[in-house]
Amino acid sequence: MKVWITKYALTDGIIEAEAKDCGYGMIETVGKYSNYFHGEGRQWHKEKESAITKAEEMRQKKIASLKKQIERLEKMKFG
Repeated sequence: MKVWITKYALTDGIIEAEAKDCGYGMIETVGKYSNYFHGEGRQWHKEKESAITKAEEMRQKKIASLKKQIERLEKMKFG
């Protein structure tokens, strides 16, 4: 079956791969990212639209986290 991997979305983008179902929400992929992924809807998706939604959510969370980190750094004073 064709799946879209979002585990690496913020570094490598959404990865389209062929996979076989291992049961319990786990899949095994072949190719460059030959690996096991678990958590349908978190690390992998059956539909491209679902993967895009998850990747966008991950991106927004990362941006918010980085903004908080920048705020903390800007407030730091030395000497």
